[in-house]
Amino acid sequence: MRYTRLRLTPRGIVLAAEHRRRLGADEGAARAALMAFARRARPGCWVVWLSEDPLALRAEPRPGSRVRDGMAVRFAPSPVADRPGPLAKPWPPCAYDALRARDAITLLTSSDGHEIWEACSGAVVGWDGQSIVCVPADRPRVISTSEAALRARVAVREAPLLTADRMPLLLLNAIKGSCALALADRPPFPWSVRRRIDAALRRSTGWP
Repeated sequence: MRYTRLRLTPRGIVLAAEHRRRLGADEGAARAALMAFARRARPGCWVVWLSEDPLALRAEPRPGSRVRDGMAVRFAPSPVADRPGPLAKPWPPCAYDALRARDAITLLTSSDGHEIWEACSGAVVGWDGQSIVCVPADRPRVISTSEAALRARVAVREAPLLTADRMPLLLLNAIKGSCALALADRPPFPWSVRRRIDAALRRSTGWP
């Protein structure tokens, strides 16, 4: 069974192609089931499960994202640091649950604390003054629909996001979109670059 959390609008699913791939619904009856859900459900936030044998799609409404601009930031080792690479989004309860707090974003690091791999509620990207910087694709972390949509629409480069660096960082969340992080030792993420990212994510909206 596969799982995702998505936002449905009158124009379709935000990050439509990326959620379709996450659910394994690129074609056939699985894609038809996802389309039927998207056409009949009311706009809002949903969690969706799709099983293959037998084919069944289940969806439940959920509140919007808890993340917001300017939330406090804390650091913790990634709960999946011992994995060999990226993983599919786990459904709750999962190892990420204990790292989520109402008023803070947890940035998840390598076991030695040297690199930032992701956040407890989304992907993290940086800005080096010339390029949007994404975490190298081989790092252990949840495969992000938001980051996949960004990579498909905007030029990025891969490089480690170092905890000791001063590179501006931005959170990407499938429900919220982009989210500014309150990091006192780093400059704010440039607003003009954030607008480009938001525009790219908006272009991902459509029907599956």
